[in-house]
Amino acid sequence: MTKGSDLLVAALENEGVAYIFAIPGEENLDVLESLRRSKIKLVLARHEQAAGFMAATYGRLTGRAGVCLTTLGPGALNLTTAAAYAHLGAMPMVMITGQKAIRSSRQARFQIVDIVATMRPLTKLATQIVSAQSIPTLVRDAFRVAQQERPGPVHLELPEDIAADEAAADIVPPHIVELPVAAAGAIERAAAMVMGASRPLVMLGAAASRPQLAEPLSAFVRRCKIPFFNTQMGKGAVNAGSNLYIGTAALSERDWVHEAIDQADLIISIGHDTVEKPPFLMGHNGPQVIHVGATPATVEQVYFPQAEIVGDVGASLAALADRLEGKLTNASALLGLREGILAHLAERSTEDRFPLTPQRIVHDVRQVIPPGPWAPNPRP
Repeated sequence: MTKGSDLLVAALENEGVAYIFAIPGEENLDVLESLRRSKIKLVLARHEQAAGFMAATYGRLTGRAGVCLTTLGPGALNLTTAAAYAHLGAMPMVMITGQKAIRSSRQARFQIVDIVATMRPLTKLATQIVSAQSIPTLVRDAFRVAQQERPGPVHLELPEDIAADEAAADIVPPHIVELPVAAAGAIERAAAMVMGASRPLVMLGAAASRPQLAEPLSAFVRRCKIPFFNTQMGKGAVNAGSNLYIGTAALSERDWVHEAIDQADLIISIGHDTVEKPPFLMGHNGPQVIHVGATPATVEQVYFPQAEIVGDVGASLAALADRLEGKLTNASALLGLREGILAHLAERSTEDRFPLTPQRIVHDVRQVIPPGPWAPNPRP
């Protein structure tokens, strides 16, 4: 007999799922039995929130949606923080939660919370599975939505009677989705702006930190030789060009990287996502900005790029580099600031006034909480 839970697990295997991070419960028993016979490894967490964070981080590091599983009610509600984390951080994740039977109920409203409605503001898609035959289609759609730009979390609620239903349905195979390259006119316009700049600078934002973009971004940096910095969520976006790297930027007091940002007359902003702390504030008298991303810029009072390259980031950057390589006489204009910026960042790196040794911690605690009948006497 093939059950709805068997279709769910087969559909997850079809998506290449290797791990499910979980704290399951009674409403997941059929799913657990189906998982027992599959190649998917169930990784038990100590709290549902931790399972959600593990799935979201897996998604961010691999580019493939991480999967987490919980029971109903309070257990499912514990995923909300992880859902918000993945939603803000653009991390692909599929959350599967259990629910009481929806066709009949012997326990009235016990532990029943409308999790689908709760998850809708925190996800790209949230839905309840009401038919076992629809499971393959809904799972395929969940992974497609979770992984396409802008990535994020998706929620599926599987009631226990639907999971236990006998069902037969074909598994829906995934397919490769190729994003279009940006329009030639947009690339030509951006190339003219870069070639006309006196002090260009490259910024790598949150949406540049995608596993599939590491090589295209590295190639762009190598070919154009323009100094670059990254945002806090754009760290690790490239694996080459370290001699052009000038630091991580955010709006922080004495942020030395802004010595270069303030002098730039053009910033190529790759993958900037306005959900993270701004690396700089645009002004009408400030540098020109070219937005490069899979999706259009989110225009704010402090971010209103003068040009946009929207489409497949890797292919679009390759096309832009074709027009710029070897033609940028001012590419390294800001590179002279690099040594001073990195020297400031390294200041006091060897200072040992505050070593966090166990002895120092014990000493400091005893200054605040002197020994008493509740604690052993200090050693001489």
